[in-house]
Amino acid sequence: MAISSMRNLFKERKIPFLFTFFLLLIFVTFLLISNSQKSPVFIATDISQHHSETPISSNPIVSQTQLNPITKDSNPSEDFGLNDTKNDELGVENFNWKLCKGPVAVDYIPCLDNSEAIKALKSRRHMEHRERHCPDPSPRCLIPLPDGYKLPVPWPKSRDMIWYNNVPHPKLVEYKKDQNWVVKSGDYLVFPGGGTQFKDGVTNYIESIQKTFPEIDWGKHIRVILDVGCGVASFGGYLLDKNVITMSLAPKDEHEAQIQFALERGIPATLSVIGTQKLAFPDNAYDVIHCARCRVHWDGDGGKPLMELNRILRPGGFFVWSATPVYRDDERDKKVWKAMVALTEAICWKVVKKTFFDSAGVGLVIYQKPVSSSCYENRRESNPPLCDQNNRSNSSWYASLDSCLVPLPTSSSGNTYKWPAPWPQRLNNKPERLSQKTDNEDIFDEDTKHWAALVSDVYLGGLSINWSSVRNVMDMNAGYGGFASAIIDRPLWVMNVVPISEPDTLSIIFDRGLIGIYHDWCESFNTYPRTYDLLHSSFLFGNLTQRCDVVEVVVEMDRIVRPGGYVLVQDTMPMLNKLRSILQSLHWSVNLQQEQFLVAKKGFWRPHDKVRK
Repeated sequence: MAISSMRNLFKERKIPFLFTFFLLLIFVTFLLISNSQKSPVFIATDISQHHSETPISSNPIVSQTQLNPITKDSNPSEDFGLNDTKNDELGVENFNWKLCKGPVAVDYIPCLDNSEAIKALKSRRHMEHRERHCPDPSPRCLIPLPDGYKLPVPWPKSRDMIWYNNVPHPKLVEYKKDQNWVVKSGDYLVFPGGGTQFKDGVTNYIESIQKTFPEIDWGKHIRVILDVGCGVASFGGYLLDKNVITMSLAPKDEHEAQIQFALERGIPATLSVIGTQKLAFPDNAYDVIHCARCRVHWDGDGGKPLMELNRILRPGGFFVWSATPVYRDDERDKKVWKAMVALTEAICWKVVKKTFFDSAGVGLVIYQKPVSSSCYENRRESNPPLCDQNNRSNSSWYASLDSCLVPLPTSSSGNTYKWPAPWPQRLNNKPERLSQKTDNEDIFDEDTKHWAALVSDVYLGGLSINWSSVRNVMDMNAGYGGFASAIIDRPLWVMNVVPISEPDTLSIIFDRGLIGIYHDWCESFNTYPRTYDLLHSSFLFGNLTQRCDVVEVVVEMDRIVRPGGYVLVQDTMPMLNKLRSILQSLHWSVNLQQEQFLVAKKGFWRPHDKVRK
């Protein structure tokens, strides 16, 4: 019966239709099954290209984002820059990167350009609007390049001249034209080494300080300096000739792009303000703090700004203050000087030199911080009081300014504080503060040996990095500063970052004669876009991804690194594969080497959408 029916179907020619339908049904079913069992694949998408990358062994991490309309006053981050879809079952991420938008997009600093948070502030009296106000969630848009951007002028030529189109900000040229800060010359911005207080040039100013007070002894006794209100950082730039490394510091304010100029020149610098919160440095860090007409009211708010300098100045260290109250006799300056005398006496600073440079028409005073707390204890009035160390946080990250004096440290034997060895012996001597915890000295020795070998055997010769193009370097989790120590002989400098979630080793880094800062990599860093040539990390991301989204961290790295710059990451292979996928979606060239190193180079690629001004 069945055979007879089949014969009838063939005769009536119904089989071709049914057979075709049956095959189509099988094909569709196969596709559905295949897609439902697909491995996680990272797919990057833009208008012209579609890239499919190597499978990664992790769950998708990007959530659905709704793009918001942009107005003139909008934050660039309001368009998060990433059309992404996530299917937890398929494990597929689709990225469509977008440019940041708005009037500040090219120079966007997420935690300093959060206009909505700044508008909502109840007060700006103490520079609250210049402090960090990070957007939540962190932005995922990409920073556009300035029109005509070029690879930076190489060091050391860059100290004196940079491409104008890379930092196209003309206001300082006009505003400071009589003080020789910066001059526009054709396609370049030129830095003649002038300044408000450097009327005979910054080189003469630096030499005059040491002649006036030989104990300064640049590059030997004095190695690490903070320059507050640094302008375009010529003071720090020229001190490099003396083997002195200076952290140039200024807020993002009406002195347009001064820190951006500094970093484009290849001079260490960071954005910050002495407002209501502590600077992101440890206690007793800097050998010298310098202020040349830095426009900080040191006696304001009960003297908290000066007490913050006292906190981060090394015992026995110096504060060099060059400002009109030191040498002018008008009523306003005399009032400021009188307040400064009272405040410095109250915190036991002594004047070791006060002078006037006739040829330049400027003067300065040099104060010295005490080396022990005995002066604090013997004051007639305990105002400001000593801090209660039992109730005081050691962290300076998002911490309010102290209104008290921090007791000064003693050596492991109970003696008064001992100044570090002269530079360069200081770099590899065991810091005094290292011995406060058991086993730290052995760990320090092993760390130093490890980085010396790794840099020599692998980093400088075994990886595809053109070190001659590298000037500004950031170690994203610096530990004891071993990487920076191992690479000290190259013509570059390292910003040693100690993440707030890791052991606090930043004081050791300063004791070694290096510079650094605290940071939380779940937030944006206080720097302009395109300011570093190389970012380095060693097993940072495992712990970091427990707290925040790796995509947002990579977007921040893309913001910081210059075109032509590098990321060098040591980590596990699953993490390196994840980073590789994200970086390749951003059109970075990526190499994995020795199953533990990722070297990625950033190009000039940006998404194709135009930036709305």
